[in-house]
Amino acid sequence: MTLTVAFLILCLAAPAFMPNDPHYVDLKNAKLPPNDQYPWGTDGMGRCVFSRVLAGASTTVFSALAIVGLTLAIGSLIGIIGGYAGGMVDSMLMRIVDVFLAFPGMVLALAVAGMLGKGLDNAIIALAAVGWPQYARLSRSYVLSLRQENFILAAKLNGQTSLSILFRHILPNTMRPVVVTASLSISGTILSLASLSFLGLGAQPPAAEWGSMIADGRGLMQRFPWMVFYPGMAIFITSILFNLLGDSVRDVLDPLDSKHMFANLKKKGRKPA
Repeated sequence: MTLTVAFLILCLAAPAFMPNDPHYVDLKNAKLPPNDQYPWGTDGMGRCVFSRVLAGASTTVFSALAIVGLTLAIGSLIGIIGGYAGGMVDSMLMRIVDVFLAFPGMVLALAVAGMLGKGLDNAIIALAAVGWPQYARLSRSYVLSLRQENFILAAKLNGQTSLSILFRHILPNTMRPVVVTASLSISGTILSLASLSFLGLGAQPPAAEWGSMIADGRGLMQRFPWMVFYPGMAIFITSILFNLLGDSVRDVLDPLDSKHMFANLKKKGRKPA
């Protein structure tokens, strides 16, 4: 978790570490290998790869966090309302969820992004439109189990309103597993956003974004590998950091699950990783 926080701070402070303007085009210095002036070389338009990777960090990472936040908020709200209301409301909302889940996620995201048009904002909307159903399903399942608990029944007997019960009792107990799922999905969201940018549906030039940087350099990868290698490594390392963050959040917010996993491994005679 400490590494992830430090990385987020680095993303915010990235402009202070850029040796060159990430958007400055200098065709005389195009395709230069790493050197003193350009630590990671230059791309096909003479822009500093190191500066562009740093500039793309905040674009990629914080866009992914925004997507996860949107999907968590929308999906959890729909799932909690459906699970608590039940009946026709629940059936209608879950049928909508089923429709979204019937399509492969990336294919649906491509379709939505294609209809909305190119651009980072539209890519965020497209991925948010695809990602919310999993949170709706998860939060609904927990609400269905919680609404029959004794403390919920006692709250109803005490005369608390439905809104009060939702916000004071159900929401806090439901959000724990939802937040764990969200933290584990950040790395996948980064890859999905980079994929849309790679296909030309995400961030548009001259904006620096890791997926679009890989797309720009893919035709020159054999002769000038640094154009693709460094943004690819940035995606790889960032994904690992957020996977580690997800594991840490799961251990903190859902310790019982970790204990059960450890117990099951001991029964099978295996050592936990």
